[in-house]
Amino acid sequence: MPAAHERIEKSPALLIVLVLITVAIGGLVEIVPLFFQKSTTEPVKGLQPYTALQLAGRDVYIREGCYNCHSQMIRPFRAETERYGHYSVAGEFVYDRPFQWGSKRTGPDLHRVGGRYSDEWHRVHLMNPRDVVPESNMPAYPWLASNQVDAEIMPKKLSVLRTLGHPYTDEQIKASVEETKGKTEMDALIAYLQSLGLALKDKRS
Repeated sequence: MPAAHERIEKSPALLIVLVLITVAIGGLVEIVPLFFQKSTTEPVKGLQPYTALQLAGRDVYIREGCYNCHSQMIRPFRAETERYGHYSVAGEFVYDRPFQWGSKRTGPDLHRVGGRYSDEWHRVHLMNPRDVVPESNMPAYPWLASNQVDAEIMPKKLSVLRTLGHPYTDEQIKASVEETKGKTEMDALIAYLQSLGLALKDKRS
């Protein structure tokens, strides 16, 4: 046994291979069971896939890098639930590809921001955050008010998501152009923000 151990230590290539095998097995043991747990694969009661406008807003959220400063995952600690609301659960993110959990909070967590402020508040906040939060260091996003959503690509986006398991109907896919036509990226982003965390909104701690 000592000879075998010594051989492994003296052979970088063998050591690397054995480490990779060990990590792979450990990873599979931790990850595979999650695919069979309903709490992580099934949506929570009341959760709906994003509408076309909300989906367009989510794309804006990702494009503008909002996740760099805002997380969307409330941890199950009193300090977090008292400030933000009910802690996040896996079933709320079934329709998020990719999820926006994040780990950086230069700004507050946004997972329960839906319905907390009016559309007009969000509009003013995005145009110039300091008009509503004087101490904010968030940048302004005035161009969102003039940029138009590309309505023509929405049916394709919804169709692709349907192949991944999102329950969009033919009617929803067909109506996605009309729903987003003439809307600005700011309209879309606000619609997305207003949808966040509503499935468990009434169960706040």
